[in-house]
Amino acid sequence: MRGMCSSGDAGEKVLVRFGPGVAGGNDFQWCFSQVKGAIDEDVAEADIISTVEFNYSGELLATGDKGGRVVIFQHEQESKNRPHLRGEYNVYSTFQSHEPEFDYLKSLEIEEKINKIRWLPQQNAAHFLLSTNDKTIKLWKISERDKRAEGYNLKDEDGRLRDPFRITSLRVPVLMPMDLMVEASPRRIFANAHTYHINSISVNSDHETYLSADDLRINLWHMEITDRNIVDIKPANMEELTEVITAAECHPHQCNVFVYSSSKGTIRLCDMRAAALCDRHSKFFEEPEDPSSRSFFSEIISSISDVKFSHSGRYMMTRDYLSVKVWDLNMENRPVETYQVHEYLRSKLCSLYENDCIFDKFECCWNGSDSAIMTGSYNNFFRMFDRNTRRDITLEASRESSKPRATLKPRKVSTGGKRKKDEISVDSLDFNKKILHTAWHPKDNVIAVAATNNLYIFQDKIN
Repeated sequence: MRGMCSSGDAGEKVLVRFGPGVAGGNDFQWCFSQVKGAIDEDVAEADIISTVEFNYSGELLATGDKGGRVVIFQHEQESKNRPHLRGEYNVYSTFQSHEPEFDYLKSLEIEEKINKIRWLPQQNAAHFLLSTNDKTIKLWKISERDKRAEGYNLKDEDGRLRDPFRITSLRVPVLMPMDLMVEASPRRIFANAHTYHINSISVNSDHETYLSADDLRINLWHMEITDRNIVDIKPANMEELTEVITAAECHPHQCNVFVYSSSKGTIRLCDMRAAALCDRHSKFFEEPEDPSSRSFFSEIISSISDVKFSHSGRYMMTRDYLSVKVWDLNMENRPVETYQVHEYLRSKLCSLYENDCIFDKFECCWNGSDSAIMTGSYNNFFRMFDRNTRRDITLEASRESSKPRATLKPRKVSTGGKRKKDEISVDSLDFNKKILHTAWHPKDNVIAVAATNNLYIFQDKIN
């Protein structure tokens, strides 16, 4: 992410055919728009992207990396020369959000890696976002300045203080135009509330409070005041611990409702009106396990890595290691939709366990109308599922396939037997290339896909 440049932006458009439904019922094509980041073979650990998030309007796109930096891209207006494009995202602001720290009490290093970024709805000219590492959450204000004050009475133009006894007349300071400057300043630091690593933050629909979750606790914070603990699953004896919290999110419309997922593959919905400490859930979502498919890896692959409410608030989506499930909030006993992301890896779980890939935490996201969902896979593949037509597609985020006007064909993985010409063998997949973080524009068919240190942006092209 350091020195993020837009390489290959000029004229490189890749068209991808996808079925109807995602674009509101029209047949459309995905086209390559941009790729950000260096092309170096040796990628520095600090440059690996760890989170991607559009703001509420989609005008800004923020990424965080393992080096503690936040890079914000701004959407530029459409070019008259290329009207078929919606405009590109260019670097708007870059700042260091978190620094490495050391907990001397516990002799523990605290990484600077940005775990999550969440935007607050825009209330005025400035933008606000929350960013967190393992222990500390920060509220950042991103504002523009294009004027400066001149003509002070008590100091010269170079900033030196003047002798008050030599001031014989008063001047009225005036605002003079200057080059646009984007400033990022920390407005609040929310610290010392989590014993374990923070895995989620979620802004509430009241826009005044937000949740933060670690392995065993969920805290509710007020932007102006402080926090209070609302979920605590830590047992009196840690040897009795059977599950941990993996993700949490606020309901998009009801500020008293939130959900959290667990490593056992269950989701609990809680209502903050019921009690100050939400240890008793209102709803419990769990799919019965098929005894015939139980194996040594069952519990590991059933652990939920991400949970997201739909924009409508009627559904929620969960991602486990092999699948994405859509749940109706009115039906707790099973999901209404299940989509297999990479079922061909089920036979490879032993080797994935040995190389620790089985513990990778994939995220998922909805499109603006809740009609399609997207999530990542290995080999820089990412998957899209159309909920209306039940079609699915596998695409690849790759510089090699981003040739001018070249068609990016849907990728297919061969699971055995005779491999077709366009298919890739499951044994040839690169498990070091993984897409964990994706984001979908809240209104348009524009997606952002993080592949190691590169950020790919794709958009649709209506026929």
